Amino acid sequence: MINLEKKRFILDNGENRAVNEGKIKELTVLLKNLNENGLTEDLKEKGLKLVKSISPLELSMAEQSLVEEGMNPSELRHLCEIHMMLLKGELEKLQSNISKGHVLYTLIEEHELILSFLKELEEVTNVILEMESYDENRREFTRVTELIISILDAELHHKREEDVLFPELEGRGITGPTRIMRLEHEDLRKKKKDLKELSESVAELDFNEYKSELKRLSNAICFELKDHIFKENYILYPTALESINEDAKWDNMKTECDNIGYCTFTPEECK
Repeated sequence: MINLEKKRFILDNGENRAVNEGKIKELTVLLKNLNENGLTEDLKEKGLKLVKSISPLELSMAEQSLVEEGMNPSELRHLCEIHMMLLKGELEKLQSNISKGHVLYTLIEEHELILSFLKELEEVTNVILEMESYDENRREFTRVTELIISILDAELHHKREEDVLFPELEGRGITGPTRIMRLEHEDLRKKKKDLKELSESVAELDFNEYKSELKRLSNAICFELKDHIFKENYILYPTALESINEDAKWDNMKTECDNIGYCTFTPEECK
């Protein structure tokens, strides 16, 4: 479990950028094998062992370094899956300690649905990239539009974080993570809107140019949003639960969240 002080700076991209080069090399070799052979039992076991030896801070930095060095974000997908497997129990443990109406419980459940949209977006994108030409009768093109609209519909999710959860953490001196999360929200908003515009204009575009831009935006959104959700689920939310230990405060925050509202996909029992 990451201690609270470490969590406070874990998402800050300032002086803590140093990454162990040996771990980067190990991760690169592992990722190459994963992308060539898929998530086999042997590679999953090796991946779990390696990820266990790296702190979330180091892993996040390592992933970012690999992308900066030219690795396609989509090539990190297996590593994300392994990390999720490793920490799944931690997220379930957090949810078991709070009620379904709790602010954090709702945010986590919404994340699960957003992740399902991203998974389908990746699948649909890959099908389109194999096509030779645009066909208005193919369901995949309208499905991209539907999925990105669903992902854009998470705006009230972000607003509850930005207007309720983040200010409470910032008032307790936890400012690095929330600053980075706000910046990532803004960057992702632009990419999501760009993909929506692209998907709605496919019939008017050169198909190869469309595919190139679809690949760029879809890969970026899927990787960056998964990474963002990972940091919130396994770093920010546990920090919030440790830091805000007054039940009355969480009750007040829930009222504020109710006033802001929920996404169309938010489960009824979580509202």
